[in-house]
Amino acid sequence: MVTERVPEARSVAIGCWVAVGARDESANQAGASHFLEHLLFKGTQTLKAAELAEVIEAAGGEMNAYTGAESTAFFTRLPADAAALGLDLLAEVVREPVFGPADVDAERHVILEELTAAEDDPDDRAHELLQAALFPDHPLGREIMGTRSTISAMAPVDIAGFHREWYRPANLVWSVVGPVDHETVVDELDRRFTQARGSAPRRTPPTAPPTPGAVEHMAVEQTHLAVGLRALAATDDDRFALTVANQVLGGGTASRLFQQVREERGMAYTVYSQPTTHSDGGALVLYAGTSPECADEVLATFHAELDRLAEERVRPRELEVAVGYLAGSIAIGLEDLGSRSSRLAGSVLTFDAVIPVDEVIERYRSVTAEDVQAVAQRVVAGAPRAVVRVGPEA
Repeated sequence: MVTERVPEARSVAIGCWVAVGARDESANQAGASHFLEHLLFKGTQTLKAAELAEVIEAAGGEMNAYTGAESTAFFTRLPADAAALGLDLLAEVVREPVFGPADVDAERHVILEELTAAEDDPDDRAHELLQAALFPDHPLGREIMGTRSTISAMAPVDIAGFHREWYRPANLVWSVVGPVDHETVVDELDRRFTQARGSAPRRTPPTAPPTPGAVEHMAVEQTHLAVGLRALAATDDDRFALTVANQVLGGGTASRLFQQVREERGMAYTVYSQPTTHSDGGALVLYAGTSPECADEVLATFHAELDRLAEERVRPRELEVAVGYLAGSIAIGLEDLGSRSSRLAGSVLTFDAVIPVDEVIERYRSVTAEDVQAVAQRVVAGAPRAVVRVGPEA
């Protein structure tokens, strides 16, 4: 349980992060975390789904959730005077769901529609294929929502069993930000969670090398390109240098990819790069949506800029811009209580401690051009690259 007191705030952000996600599912459980995320809002032992929505909205609040590879998050934002209500409701949602057969079947159809929407979206499809190529034969390479077959086969008893196994205090991180008292929050939550402590998931890192990628034809106008490399774990000391390197490469509008691909040559509206991290590895992903006739040139630019990052030191001004943006975005994020809550929970999940904001900013400001080149050589130089194309036939 971690809190941050913001006495001047007029609202409170309350979140419960569960340290289990899509990578912790067996093959026949694929999609269970996401399915469970949906179902927890279908009602509790005392509140039906409509009643839950009415209570939270009558208090002026909202409640939502999301599923990731290594965690599932449930959160609410309410006026400060409704903080106790928010804790009550979120604790009840996480602790006392009701997996009624009718609700399970209704939400099953919702998720199947969600899968269809992702399959129809060439951007989503490109990223899905890239994950599969980067992490073959591993849960990190699977779609977080699961597959049609696993979702169709999942029974209420299966979902209830998954909840019973993982939604225990040992796997929960509560993060509350606002005009709150830490001891009061601890007391309020302690009396609601008294069951056995449980154990954390045991994870196996990916070992198979990335595959070359894939080409998939869709009846769309653009070609969607995604290039990926294996990268760093969330706790790696070089993570700050890699984030700076990514910012130079394609992390913002001043980046090399944005300036070359969009501003100078007008080959794409959307182009970017981004790192993703997990407890035992990660990825660096480049993406663009472009016309079929420009696809080869965009892809060549991706490869050339990756090579350049490893072969040449970044210019002083590039480094200054990248570090300034990253440090500034952290400061701006502190203006939002939900972002603060998420930062606290993420820090505890990853490091079992809260890393001070000033320390994080200082780590970015201490990154040098030599650090950027060194991490690029470590991640990029000689590393296999998966390439995915989704779009019309040539």
